[in-house]
Amino acid sequence: MKRALIPLTLLATVVAAVVAAPAAAQMVKGTLDPKPLPPLKNPNDPNLPAKELFGRKLTPAPMKARSIGYYISGCLAGGMALPVNGEAWQVMRLSRHRNWGHPILIDVIEDLARKVPKAAGWPGLLIGDMSQARGGPMLTGHLSHQVGLDVDIWLTPAPKRELTRREREEMPATNIVATSKTDVDPKAWTHGHFEVIKAAALDPRVERILVNAAIKKAVCRESSAKDRAAWVHKVRPWWGHNYHFHLRIGCPKDSPHCRSQPPAPHADGCGKALDWWFRESIIHPPPPKHPPKPRKPKTMASLPAECKQVLLAK
Repeated sequence: MKRALIPLTLLATVVAAVVAAPAAAQMVKGTLDPKPLPPLKNPNDPNLPAKELFGRKLTPAPMKARSIGYYISGCLAGGMALPVNGEAWQVMRLSRHRNWGHPILIDVIEDLARKVPKAAGWPGLLIGDMSQARGGPMLTGHLSHQVGLDVDIWLTPAPKRELTRREREEMPATNIVATSKTDVDPKAWTHGHFEVIKAAALDPRVERILVNAAIKKAVCRESSAKDRAAWVHKVRPWWGHNYHFHLRIGCPKDSPHCRSQPPAPHADGCGKALDWWFRESIIHPPPPKHPPKPRKPKTMASLPAECKQVLLAK
C-alpha cells in the first residue's frame, strides 16, 4: 500500500479509529471491586455482538490449545493464564481478566522476562492486555488480541517489589514519546528500552513488534548494522503505542484454523519508509469533515465457525 496516497480525510478517520482504543487502554484505570456483567436477555440472538458473549467468559474452554481465526477475528481454545506474579514479571489491570494466551505466547513472555534483568538492567516486565479466557472480541480496548497470540508490554520497568492491587489497577504507564511526537522523550527513554525490544525481537517465535514511530526512530538510531540485518525489521511503526509495545507471535503449528498475517518485510524500515510517519499531515491530521461511522460489531456469524464450540464448551 502506498501510504502517501491515503486521503487526509480518510487518514483522520483511520487515526481516530486505531489510536483511541489501544493507546487509551494503558491509561484507563481498572477497578478494585469488579462487578460481574449482568446476564444477557437473549444470548442466542444472532445480532448480538460477539464481544458481549466472550466478555462474559472468565474461564478457558476445556479443549486442546488452539488459536482459531485471525488476530482481529477469532477466538482461543484451551487458553492458558499467565501467572499474575512471576520470576521477573507482574500482570497489570487484573480486573480485566485479560492475562490469557496460547501456551506458546506464555512461554515467550516468561522467557523474555527472564532475559530482561541481564539484557536491560530492568527488574522485570509489567504485562498489559493479552487475550480474554476464550479470546474473541473485547468489550473495550482492542480490535486484535482475539486469538491468544498478542500481548502489550509496558514501557515502564517493573519495580523491585511486588505492586499492590491498587497500584496494578491505577498506576499509569509511562509515555515514552516527546510532546512533539517526532522523537522519544530523552527524559523517559533509556538504552534499557532498546535492549528490551531487541531481546523480544530476537526471539524467532516473535513475528512483529508494534511501537510508536518515534520509538522506531530511536531503535533505528541505536541499532548496529548487525541488528538491522537480524531483527530491526520486526519492529513496526504504528499509531499510538507510546506507553507499551505490542508483541505478536505467529500461528502455532497446533492451530490449523489460525490465519497468519504476511511476514514482516525484511527491509529494516529505517530511512524514507520511516520519514513518512513524521509528516505534518500524519502527526497532526486534520479532523474528519464528517464524524466517523461507528464500526459494526462482529457477531458470532462473522467469526470462524469453530468459535461457537469454544464459546459453548463446558
